[in-house]
Amino acid sequence: MNQRSVRILVTGALGQIGSELTPALRERYGVENVVASDIREDRKGILSDGPFVTLDVLSREDIEKVVSEYKIERIYHLAALLSKVAEDNPQKAWDINMGGLLNILEVARENECSVFFPSSIGVFGTTTPHDNTPQLTIQRPESMYGVTKLSGELLCDYYYNKFGVDTRGVRFPGIISSVTPPGGGTTDYAVEIFYEAVKTGRYACFLEPNTYLDMLYMPDAIKAAIEIMEADGSSLRFRNAYNITAMSFCPSEIAEEIKKHIPDFEIDYQVDEVRQGIANSWPNRMDDTPAREDWGWNPEYNLEKMTKEMIEVLKKRFKDS
Repeated sequence: MNQRSVRILVTGALGQIGSELTPALRERYGVENVVASDIREDRKGILSDGPFVTLDVLSREDIEKVVSEYKIERIYHLAALLSKVAEDNPQKAWDINMGGLLNILEVARENECSVFFPSSIGVFGTTTPHDNTPQLTIQRPESMYGVTKLSGELLCDYYYNKFGVDTRGVRFPGIISSVTPPGGGTTDYAVEIFYEAVKTGRYACFLEPNTYLDMLYMPDAIKAAIEIMEADGSSLRFRNAYNITAMSFCPSEIAEEIKKHIPDFEIDYQVDEVRQGIANSWPNRMDDTPAREDWGWNPEYNLEKMTKEMIEVLKKRFKDS
């Protein structure tokens, strides 16, 4: 398959990752070759430069129609409920996260599509080694989000081994974006803190000050999603899904880094026990050596570089708005 001419469908395209991945895919593969979809209408015209369809991933028939009409060859399946939202409504989370994935995989099997499925650090639990978490280790998630992501990894493995569907994925850590607001995740404090630092100079954090979590700046998340789908499949030992990370920090450390740019910034802590409990079950730092060895994973941003760019971008945006 010519990578530059592949026809792509993105589900959940109006979400945090999709709203930035879709433009990157369109720039790389051509605007008309990347079909954005979401259960919501694109009322703000975020992705109006190319094809957009309203799509409910719980309707296999509708997915089939879109894949057939646009001759889709690759699917980035991003539609899902995130950790805090999923914990508030676990039944709905199971229906969407698992039912939607099963529909995508079935359509992909019937139409010979490759599938990208984003897993998460949520697949780990308190019994997992928290420091230098291995690629292969015990996985006993304690949130519904984590349960669906782990189940998704296994389901993608099954469809690859049983039916030959070219499924691939990564375990995303917390993703920090200067473009898209938070969407109900446990790591969202690391996005909110920048917005509040620039707007008000203060932030009330919902996690305890020394809670370490893996993080990734959005440009690196996009890079990973594209690179693993373009990698030589024969080199992928753990196609569903690879540990990837770029940095690990806690709220007090990111606050100190922000103070280098906004000296008067202040942080206090109003801990949300639900999200704190979820965070406590996740790794402090994952080992992403296999991703680096198998398909050349190499993030470009660390805490210092990301903080500088986030603050510059947000200051300019709020000044111009």
